[in-house]
Amino acid sequence: MKNVLNALAVLEEVAARQPIGVAELARAMDLPKSSVQRALLTLHEAGWLRPTGGAPTRWAITTKALHVGRHATGELGLRDVAVPVMEELRRQTDETVHLAVPEGGNVVLIERLETSQPVRIILPLGQILPVHASANGKALLAASPAEVVERRIADGLASYTGTTIIDPARLRAELARIRELGYATNGGEWRADVSAVAAAVLGESGLPVASVSINVPTSRTTEELRAVHGSLVAEAAKRIGAEVRRGSGVG
Repeated sequence: MKNVLNALAVLEEVAARQPIGVAELARAMDLPKSSVQRALLTLHEAGWLRPTGGAPTRWAITTKALHVGRHATGELGLRDVAVPVMEELRRQTDETVHLAVPEGGNVVLIERLETSQPVRIILPLGQILPVHASANGKALLAASPAEVVERRIADGLASYTGTTIIDPARLRAELARIRELGYATNGGEWRADVSAVAAAVLGESGLPVASVSINVPTSRTTEELRAVHGSLVAEAAKRIGAEVRRGSGVG
């Protein structure tokens, strides 16, 4: 039983920190390196984890974990509704389009449609995005009740880059601006090379069930482009939300 619990704990930790190597994982979990290595190999054999290549080996979750999670939360229905709208967004912008959902206080990437351009944003499905430092996260937070925002602030606002918002008053002001605009922006607040705009998808209760985003390398974005993308993503989120509320059973 202990080995099973260790393996599940390793799976959760890899999902939160991917890609990650065995030594770093052992330190983070305060477990013997040999125990972590056994769990990684077991999860790899079962199809839950995959090596990302390079040396030393680093590990990431596979789409098997994502698929099981979708069945548990109803995300397959959400994806079916969202993907056609996301396809249109990609055609309009030729940029990478993401769909993310709130989960356990985090934001998780569940679908990705990639740009045809050679310089692109590449994030794995299952990637956990910081709530206060990503466009998807801020869009969801802005559409959430005040107590959710305050709970997130109380948990602490980690700094990722020089532009990450870590001051509670600034974050509250940013969320108010997002509500006024109808979409959130991220100008390298999580990763300096990643910029994005995102809008929340609202379910039947009026609460956010997902967010959709357009993701652009920071080197390719401009204020004008951000405004154009913001309008497009806000409209896309409204369309997805309308379909969700019409009877997909999500939200």
